[in-house]
Amino acid sequence: MNTKTKIWLPLIIAIAILGGYALHYFTASPRKNYMVFPQKDEVSGKLNAILQRLDNSYYKPLAIDSIEEAVINDMLKGLDPHTAYISAEYMQQVREDMQGHFSGIGVQFIEYEDTVMVVRPIPGGPSERVGIMAGDRIVTVDGDTIAGRQDVSTDSIMKLLKGKAGTLVDLGIKKPTSDELKVVQVTRGDVNVSTIDVAYMLDEQTGYIKINQFGGQTYNEFLAALSELKDQHADRFIIDLRGNAGGLLDVCVGMVNEFLDKNDLIVYTKGYNTSRLDRRANGKGNFKDVPLVILIDSYSASASEIFAGAIQDHDRGIVVGRRSFGKGLVQEQVEYGDGSALRLTVAEYFTPSGRNIQKPFKMGDRDAYDQDLNDRWEHGEFAIADSIQFVDSLKYETDNGRTVYGGGGIMPDVFVPLDTTAYSTYFEELQRKAVVRDFAYYFTDHHRAELAALANYKAMAEYIENQNYMEQFVDYAVKKGVAKDAKGYEVSKKILANSVKALIVRNMIDNEGFYPIYHQNDEILKAGLKAFDKEYKELTTQLR
Repeated sequence: MNTKTKIWLPLIIAIAILGGYALHYFTASPRKNYMVFPQKDEVSGKLNAILQRLDNSYYKPLAIDSIEEAVINDMLKGLDPHTAYISAEYMQQVREDMQGHFSGIGVQFIEYEDTVMVVRPIPGGPSERVGIMAGDRIVTVDGDTIAGRQDVSTDSIMKLLKGKAGTLVDLGIKKPTSDELKVVQVTRGDVNVSTIDVAYMLDEQTGYIKINQFGGQTYNEFLAALSELKDQHADRFIIDLRGNAGGLLDVCVGMVNEFLDKNDLIVYTKGYNTSRLDRRANGKGNFKDVPLVILIDSYSASASEIFAGAIQDHDRGIVVGRRSFGKGLVQEQVEYGDGSALRLTVAEYFTPSGRNIQKPFKMGDRDAYDQDLNDRWEHGEFAIADSIQFVDSLKYETDNGRTVYGGGGIMPDVFVPLDTTAYSTYFEELQRKAVVRDFAYYFTDHHRAELAALANYKAMAEYIENQNYMEQFVDYAVKKGVAKDAKGYEVSKKILANSVKALIVRNMIDNEGFYPIYHQNDEILKAGLKAFDKEYKELTTQLR
């Protein structure tokens, strides 16, 4: 791995976001000076006894709840990497993610030059109903100024804007054409967030669906997307699970069921205290015969790996991309009265061929576990398939005798190396200072009326290209502290131009405009399309 390649690790590797990784741990060192008053505790269990003794006898008031949480975190950190205690505050966010909706004002926003800028209101949401529009500035919330303050984070803004459905919030709004501050009262409401990023036709016959997680609404969204694409004459599908860290097992099983024959095993689970449980297809799926390609990468984990593993083991389709994360542990979530929860690993899951794809780990060493993707990068795995070594003892076979391996993620049938030749130190600096994102908003804000008058992403892309937008981008970058670098610009021009253009269109029409442009430089997607003509044909006699 050369030095030039290594510098892109911060840009390309983002450690997979799995429940419990960012938990705070607390450790307490024993005091050396103390007095002992022997007493016998009748409470069952030393932990309960100590906590009760502290509550009843400590010389000053204590926040016992905080001590309990610290003890729990310290106790669990010696176990597997996915067993975790989730605080009540964070659990609320987890529920919203899994349920696919939250309560708030219903806007997408960014922080741009210390000001909260509305990218777009959610269609039909609370903000749109009171006239808040794309390009508006949110200056105050309930009378408190949030604009021009570097101490106000995105998280704190989210907390201010979210709230129980039916509650009121006063927003001080400035329109882009006026300096007048207008206070608008918004009634918070439920806002739906789709777990399907986009579903559209890549060409006349190929339907594409990108799934960002397996949440409570994903199954219904998935069926709707399949049906809509079928109505547009899709007769083959690409399912994109890249970056999908997983979610609800039952939802994943239901989705895979659409593609398999009756009694085909989808996944089975078993643990020390739990018996083997098989999940099988019921034969009622509506897409059992369509050609299928699954896209994965190193951030595809858990339910994504169950999905890809079932399709691969049954030779039902082609898996394309790079080796997946490698999470083969099943968690059971136990919720408590205060809103917190314990996410406890209770079993392992296995693909139909018998593979457990959990990557190796050392109990209690979460730092090394989180470092694994960085280690893969350093080892050259992202660029060279042969750098990935599997143990022969973990060799399994698909239905038709193809060799697959357990013990470290799903290895795709078609490996697509990461091309780092388009990255430069100039690109790194632009990304680090968020210049690409900020310029995209700057351009959108200055051409909003012209872009809004155009019918679709193709027309918008053509308009942007006619504005010499990359010359404007380079000048904008200089103003943001990134000096011109002719060599670095030339190396990264293609990826920069594509990213900027895609983000501008996203600001106008969301993912429906972003992905068709972004995908023009997507090598894994291109390989997925080719797989229908090449790898899929090679397996035609084996596939059903």
